[in-house]
Amino acid sequence: MFRWGILSTAKIAREVVIPAHLNSEKGIITALASRSSRKAAAMAARFGIPHSFGSYEALLASDQVDGVYIPLPTSQHIEWSLKAAAAGKHVLCEKPIALQASDIASLKRAAKKHKVLIAEAFMVYHHPQWHKVRELISSGAIGRLRHVQGAFSYFNRNPKDMRNRPELGGGGLPDIGVYPTVTTRIVTGMEPKRVQAEIEFDRKFATDCYANVKADFGDFDLTFYVSTQMALRQFMVFHGEKGFIEVHAPFNAGAYDHASISLHNQDHSETKSFRFDADQYRLQADNFVEAAQGGSAPVFTLDNSVSNQKVIDAIYRAGKSGGWEKV
Repeated sequence: MFRWGILSTAKIAREVVIPAHLNSEKGIITALASRSSRKAAAMAARFGIPHSFGSYEALLASDQVDGVYIPLPTSQHIEWSLKAAAAGKHVLCEKPIALQASDIASLKRAAKKHKVLIAEAFMVYHHPQWHKVRELISSGAIGRLRHVQGAFSYFNRNPKDMRNRPELGGGGLPDIGVYPTVTTRIVTGMEPKRVQAEIEFDRKFATDCYANVKADFGDFDLTFYVSTQMALRQFMVFHGEKGFIEVHAPFNAGAYDHASISLHNQDHSETKSFRFDADQYRLQADNFVEAAQGGSAPVFTLDNSVSNQKVIDAIYRAGKSGGWEKV
């Protein structure tokens, strides 16, 4: 069995990732680390994890760990991914893996040098509802795709939350703007050529709290908005000449709503519904382990990470320039 180490007691780790990994068929969690020995020990005891460490360095030095999951603040993702790779550990790092596309080159070099797998934790990449959307689009179920719409929002003005702290890589685009872009890229296999954006920054936190984005993919457009200070909402719609597809819980499937998609025909006289029972975090863990052990399971590659981060980088530039920016 693949032996996981969890680098931090972050909320997403304790509430989502650790429970999913405990249900994994291919890996076990053997260690957990925090900057506080007390916190590490308490959380390890809660989940029955045999080893706890009061520093991240101590976990990376452990011979009881084959790979790590990193849910640290975004500003620390590159640093600790590199340290983990240098320690010979495979790395599954929470998204976004970097704050600029150019930073990912160092991870590609480290993965090659130390012969480890480094991947960004885009759980949506592994969810079967997105595989179905890709299948429907590629099979011509909605005809020519003309437009994609999306939204992802929640309300959070907690000054202690890393999403509201620029020094930790906070902001709406790094946290949730990555999702409409990555899912559109996944299901179409296409890349945007240029983007436009209006971005609002919170005066107190200095983080982007609202963005309204248009991306030109050549054959179709993607428009979406994201916000950290609006009522909770998420949706994605893929609109073609012969019909359209609605994804009802596109990102937090199971938490926001049940994972399901609806396929509507051209005159809206017929609707086909598809429901999915899957834990995208467990699927992600299993696929990562298989790939790390030399198997053929799909993982979100670092090249894919570069492509997605280039879109976010261009959106920030467009927000400043007020015009179109090349991706």
